[in-house]
Amino acid sequence: MTETTLWLAGSAVIFLLFLSGFFSGSETALTAASKARIHQVEKTGDRRAAIVSRLIASRERLIGALLLGNNLVNILASALATTVFLTLFGEAGVALATLVMTALVLVFAEVLPKTWAISNPERFALAVSPLVRIVVGVFGPVVVGVEAIVRVLLRLVGVNVGADTSILSAYDELRGAVDLQHIEGGLEKGERDRLGGLLDLAELEVSDVMVHRTNMVALNADEDLHKLVEQALSSPHTRLPLWRGETDNFVGVLHAKDLLRALHAAGGDTDKIDILNIATPPWFVPDTTSLQDQLNAFLKHKVHFALVVDEYGEVMGLVTLEDILEEIVGEIADEHDVELEGVRPQADGSVIVDGSVPIRDLNRASDWHLPDDEATTIAGLVIHEARMIPEERQIFTFHGFRFTVLRREKNRITRLRIMPLTQTAGLKTNIPGATPTVPKNAAG
Repeated sequence: MTETTLWLAGSAVIFLLFLSGFFSGSETALTAASKARIHQVEKTGDRRAAIVSRLIASRERLIGALLLGNNLVNILASALATTVFLTLFGEAGVALATLVMTALVLVFAEVLPKTWAISNPERFALAVSPLVRIVVGVFGPVVVGVEAIVRVLLRLVGVNVGADTSILSAYDELRGAVDLQHIEGGLEKGERDRLGGLLDLAELEVSDVMVHRTNMVALNADEDLHKLVEQALSSPHTRLPLWRGETDNFVGVLHAKDLLRALHAAGGDTDKIDILNIATPPWFVPDTTSLQDQLNAFLKHKVHFALVVDEYGEVMGLVTLEDILEEIVGEIADEHDVELEGVRPQADGSVIVDGSVPIRDLNRASDWHLPDDEATTIAGLVIHEARMIPEERQIFTFHGFRFTVLRREKNRITRLRIMPLTQTAGLKTNIPGATPTVPKNAAG
């Protein structure tokens, strides 16, 4: 091999290492680039962003083309380097070429370009997208064949990879990103809760957030109007359901503002007012309606109040626009709201909770993760896990917490003490399931 040939081979090795770095950096940038940011840049009219979006949409083919190009240039560079070193150093050239090429590929073709790309993946992806599009176009037919071979081989070992296989839904990806940002300090707890609440609307039903009928404030339409006015004024609520004959026969919804208008128009004479004429017809919605659909329905119909019915048409409770918004922004209180003492933290780290407190509200307030799939309230969770209606002073251990039943009224658990096991000294935490015990001094 002549001196000129050696120089040409060495220059080719350097050029091939540059190409290898280009492929490695492009792969890192295009797989790490945020789809949302690229979409925003695309909306400004940047053609390169449109190219990046199309490349990311065919991620499997993109990665296959870049890996194919990377392997080609790496193998060719190694072969040329081996030839050069054999000419210069004889048989020892193989070992030297292996050491030198390993170092060069590691530093200049892998670590350096990937570190550069990951530092600002969107900008790097925009810069390389025109060239990568050409590479994908050239290697595309080969990659298609490779994909087919890979799918067949995976199917032989029981792994079925479909063309449209997606491990995470868009909601799951967003929720994971929100949780990760909170862990890394990018989002405060309140911001995480609000974003998480917004993402949960599609998974929750109105039965999860409704006011149960046992807690509803309703008015008897047959009562004297003076009493109705007193009850409406003493209530913290603006909209009140009306019933007639039987407590589950709802005939309308009274708005306090409409009542005041009617009183003003009648000169304060209640005998001139028919309560049903100023009430609006009740709106009944199924208990299985998702919060997202119900929110859209509230906005569409410009109504803030609906009665919730089960599959038999029986009224289970009521849901308001405020109830849904509170799932997003947390508890909304004004000067007319009555603060309910449902959660009372104790000095020993435990929390005394009313049985009617929703699990989601308790999780949000205490940053806990109690499951709310099978029950809505904390009392319902204890009954579900215990598979029984507990007696007072019984203790149950599950989901990393110790639950002590403090008060029971008939078949309802009205008060519990909840203690995280991490704060319980001397308590065995390896009790499987919901194992009840009755200690001597469990009541508190």
